[in-house]
Amino acid sequence: MGNCFRTDHQPILSVCLENFTIKYPIGRGGYGQVFKVQHNETGQIFAMKEMKKNLIITKKSVPTVMNERHLLGLLNHPFIVNLHYAFQTRKSLYLVVDIMSGGDLRYYFTINNRIRSEEALKFLAACIVIGLEYLHNNGIVHRDIKPENLVFDCNGYLHITDFGIARNSNDDNSYICSGTPGYMAPEVLCSQNHGAEVDFFALGVILFECITSLRPYIGKNRKEIRDAVLDKQAKLDKQEFLLWSSECLDFINRLIMRKPENRLGANGIEEVKGHCWFQGWDWVKFGCKTIESPFRPKNEDNFNLYQVSKKWEVSYERVNNLNSQKLFAGYLFDVTLFRKDSSDTRSVE
Repeated sequence: MGNCFRTDHQPILSVCLENFTIKYPIGRGGYGQVFKVQHNETGQIFAMKEMKKNLIITKKSVPTVMNERHLLGLLNHPFIVNLHYAFQTRKSLYLVVDIMSGGDLRYYFTINNRIRSEEALKFLAACIVIGLEYLHNNGIVHRDIKPENLVFDCNGYLHITDFGIARNSNDDNSYICSGTPGYMAPEVLCSQNHGAEVDFFALGVILFECITSLRPYIGKNRKEIRDAVLDKQAKLDKQEFLLWSSECLDFINRLIMRKPENRLGANGIEEVKGHCWFQGWDWVKFGCKTIESPFRPKNEDNFNLYQVSKKWEVSYERVNNLNSQKLFAGYLFDVTLFRKDSSDTRSVE
């Protein structure tokens, strides 16, 4: 397990499992566990995502996993979770990324139920907006913005993670219906071609949920949620939410518009940043992370302990043949190969 596995035509990089000391598990994914680790040479702390190859193949998720690895190898921004290393053994894939010790937004909801301060809500929204600005400017639609995919760093800033179903905004996406139904835009639920507007819709759903503890369109399954979307336009009424400003409610209501052409952000990210709710907001100072966050974590690690402690049990077929291993060719990555004068030069621009 410790030796770096090499598929055909791949370079052998210096990084492998032995280069890290595993501290303890901090989360679970769809294909395995996530660990807090320390790089033995540099002493840096990271999160290491372990994914079982057999389970990935059984779930027919090879394209999703390889897509995420490809995009992470191109992206680098202060408001996303960045990739540092990727390697594999015969049985597993490993992604070594920025550690986000503040936990995810869903975990915050489980503890605090909802956001109670408008300034805190605006801070949260601004984090997501800046992350989306970087992605959209580089032609990428995330397509799965939700509380579980928004994680706090130790200073309380949110970062976007999980790029498995992200796509190029210029591609025909009408055949792609994957995502999380409660946060999926109507055009995705109805199998229509879609672009960056779907991420703005998801942002609106999250902010709606922050205020009400409910999503604007609910149902037991995708069909029920789609029917709810088609039945009536959701809206936050000022008379019902007296503690929130009209500008805040308008911002959210315009994000969750059912028709993408009517949605805030349909004319670009500047339309979102220029909304009156953000009047006077110092985007430059915020982008440099010099504004104190209202979400400062109190502990070193803020993870869902119940989720972490659950026993990992999977049932899948063995698959160790060479043809199956070739499915993961090109997975290796070492960020130090992209560094010049101690700066990361990755970009998709």
